[in-house]
Amino acid sequence: MVRLRRKSKPVFLKNKTDESDGKGVWIGGDHPVAVQSMTTTDTADVDATLAQVYGLAMAGCEIVRVTCQDARDAAGLPHIVKRSPVPIVADVHFDHRMALAAIEAGVAKLRLNPGNITDVKKTREVVSLAIERNTPIRVGVNMGSLARDLEESLGHTPQAMVESALRHVEILEQLGHTDIVISLKAHDAPTTIHAYRLVDRRLAERGTPYALHLGITEAGLPRDGTIKSAIGLGILLWEGIGDTLRVSLAADPVEEVPVCWGILKALGIREKGFEITACPSCGRAEIEVVELARSVEAIAGEYSAPVKVAVMGCVVNGPGESKMADVGVAGGKGKGAIYRKGQLVGTFPEDRLLGALRVEIERVIAEQYPDYAHEISQPTELAVTS
Repeated sequence: MVRLRRKSKPVFLKNKTDESDGKGVWIGGDHPVAVQSMTTTDTADVDATLAQVYGLAMAGCEIVRVTCQDARDAAGLPHIVKRSPVPIVADVHFDHRMALAAIEAGVAKLRLNPGNITDVKKTREVVSLAIERNTPIRVGVNMGSLARDLEESLGHTPQAMVESALRHVEILEQLGHTDIVISLKAHDAPTTIHAYRLVDRRLAERGTPYALHLGITEAGLPRDGTIKSAIGLGILLWEGIGDTLRVSLAADPVEEVPVCWGILKALGIREKGFEITACPSCGRAEIEVVELARSVEAIAGEYSAPVKVAVMGCVVNGPGESKMADVGVAGGKGKGAIYRKGQLVGTFPEDRLLGALRVEIERVIAEQYPDYAHEISQPTELAVTS
């Protein structure tokens, strides 16, 4: 079982415009761990950015961050916020004018390290407006953005990351802002894990259990980035640490979303979409297992119900594995068997196997996951073979 999740201060994210009908998302507390990503488009290009936001939302992303570097980006933000189906987070680094513009645009959250604004009056102006508009702020420290004195005294260490983050947090607290989320990202899993464990302890000692956004920065290309993120973020989530996560891949950001959900599903933290168990194939297989599994994966993309499907290459393990799944399919020579909770439903010719499997999947959705019934067509009867 996953360790009891740390109790964090909940933060509510919602775009603050009358036109926006997007739903709000809670971070922290007893709320589900939320999935995030970030656009790669020029924020000033409103249509291109919204197209990516829509794509991310359709893939299951619940919070989307966009950059706000200059006046052109700031001008595009109000239009993006109004039309976005999910909460928008503005990424601002040094220019307090961009932070003010983002808050005025109605973003759901600001990603800003207040210590980077060197003028105290400008910092106070930004934080005051954030408080007035109920705009949460995420303090985000990466290993490459440490305060110089901490880098010199503590080196590139988890301790330096935590101390740097707490400095920014203290600025917000002194100005009366406590709707805070914290992230501590290194490019490697061990440093990231140690940093989050340490900040968890430090926040507990301070009595300020702020929500934590998990991520491994610059994780890499999809294969290596997925492995690195699954290990680092998976360990933290297993220990009960983390309220929201992003998997940072050098790829189309839409590719990040299923990896996030895969990590959450593998740990039993959240369910979204099919969980597919597939055997690695062996000499007993009488059907192309990989091809069959990919076909099932394609079917899975059409539904968001958390159906568990076992794809097996022979009848040796098929019935047993199927007992632990909602639906199972086991290949045979020119035909395949479909199981429901380990009980044989029927045997079908290979060319009709996927159609029969879809029918059984939709029956499962109708009976076990009624909240997703709108996704299915009316199941039909299919004849079986002996």
